[in-house]
Amino acid sequence: MKIKVTQIKSGIGHSLRQKEILATLGLHKISQYREHELTPQIEGMIKKVSHLVKVEIIK
Repeated sequence: MKIKVTQIKSGIGHSLRQKEILATLGLHKISQYREHELTPQIEGMIKKVSHLVKVEIIK
């Protein structure tokens, strides 16, 4: 299953770990998005930064 992850808030003021997770997901700017295959690793990263991103399922 593919998902679309969109950054909706800045990483400024958040921990270095959360900023690194955003970068690992390929997100560097607000409103930027990336498509990923939903794996347990990606799911875990999204849970850590769920307050900074929006996730949509791609059919």
